[in-house]
Amino acid sequence: MQRFFVEPHQIDRDRHEIRITGNDVNHIVNVLRMKKDEELWISDKEKEYHCVIENAGENEVLLHILYAQEPKYELPNKIYLFQGLPKQDKMELIVQKAVELGVYQVIPVATKRAVVKLDAKKAKKKVERWQQIAVSAAKQAGRGIIPAVGEVCTYAQALKYAEELDVVLIPYELAEGMEETKQIIAEIRPGQSVGIFIGPEGGFEKGEVEQAVKAGAEPLTLGKRILRTETAGLTMLSVLMFHLEG
Repeated sequence: MQRFFVEPHQIDRDRHEIRITGNDVNHIVNVLRMKKDEELWISDKEKEYHCVIENAGENEVLLHILYAQEPKYELPNKIYLFQGLPKQDKMELIVQKAVELGVYQVIPVATKRAVVKLDAKKAKKKVERWQQIAVSAAKQAGRGIIPAVGEVCTYAQALKYAEELDVVLIPYELAEGMEETKQIIAEIRPGQSVGIFIGPEGGFEKGEVEQAVKAGAEPLTLGKRILRTETAGLTMLSVLMFHLEG
């Protein structure tokens, strides 16, 4: 069933109505060709609403709320992916799959070995594009929220941001000890906020890892094989999803 997101002011709970405006109108009416009496899901980030279309107009779609329920598709933890800027369009894949796997926020990070260098104008356009991908992925995956893609930040800014989180993990190709890694994962409790630092194609410099550890991050291994940057973060998210939903 199709899913769309709205702001709280679009919901009239007394009249059991939701009004869809903006780009979603075109998507519902002209792309999906949905009509009166067809059903869909709506989320306002706090609740989700099972609705039926009352009227599909040119500028607005009016929905009748059949019932509301608490979102049940989110992880019990907020997971933040601090992703070193990769080359080409890899970030688009990373954002899409990270949203599918339950990430709460993606923060692009300009690390020392990142080949990509973005000025303010290019960074703004990239983030806008990545956010659009996050919206589409959230709809497809049945998420109750739209994960945010943050502004491109420096490594120092990312570490500062991560200070507010309960657990910070940094997979590192030189780290050893799978048993230690399993123990670190096993100790993460529901409700804790978790940050994951992933390096770009060239990985993290040793000094960057040392900075993260000094700031409280725990280095861990993802196995004996070296993973690409677009694989490492998704592997970490998959492991956390399996652990937290279990």
